[in-house]
Amino acid sequence: MTNKVAISEQFKIKKAEMKDAERITILGEQLGYSLTPQQVEQRLKKIQNDDDHVICVATLANEYVIGWTHAYICDLLIMPTQAIILGLIVDKDYRHHGIGRYLMQHIEQWAAMKECDGVMLRSNIKRKEAHLFYEKNRLCQYKTFISFL
Repeated sequence: MTNKVAISEQFKIKKAEMKDAERITILGEQLGYSLTPQQVEQRLKKIQNDDDHVICVATLANEYVIGWTHAYICDLLIMPTQAIILGLIVDKDYRHHGIGRYLMQHIEQWAAMKECDGVMLRSNIKRKEAHLFYEKNRLCQYKTFISFL
């Protein structure tokens, strides 16, 4: 049985918990990230008490995680303090119902509360649908760059 959301069904945004690690992992895999629930738990444990990070999940009434986001406050010498969205994923079966928009709004509110001057993110050049979503949510592309490891 799938847990497809009806447009009218309610969801909530809350702080991520250890019990959410498996669904966070599955959602990450939908975008091509290879990780295990144990890795997610370990990383959650490491940063859950760091006030410069926020990790939130969108859940249905039954606590089923249908999306998540992670942001970090970054102080830069070359620009004002920013909240950087490090990840924002909505389950492919639940997209186009406003969940991503609510996750974005939650990050924006958190960033304002933390006195950040703005919110920014990086998105892979091949994620065209995500770019349209971000543009609809008042973000605009300002730079293209190449990442090196």
